[in-house]
Amino acid sequence: MLAHFTAIYEKGEKYYIGYCPEVPGANGQGETIEECRESLKEAIKLILQARLEDVYQSPVNGSVEAVPRHVEIDNRLVEKICKRLEIPVPGEQ
Repeated sequence: MLAHFTAIYEKGEKYYIGYCPEVPGANGQGETIEECRESLKEAIKLILQARLEDVYQSPVNGSVEAVPRHVEIDNRLVEKICKRLEIPVPGEQ
């Protein structure tokens, strides 16, 4: 699947820097605009791959559920996710 994103480049004193407003956290740098573009493309690719890993597929029913990346998740959210995936809630037996 091919996707198109906006890339914004700025020339600093020594390096070009670039970022993508549609992908928070995606930025790149390089001595040339071409190096910056490649660096930004790699950052976007890595962030999008990481987002795919933030889902869990239930081995029980094959359903997919997004799992937040928080250190602590509210117990009600845990119960809701586990119910949708048809898996036991951690700590309950």
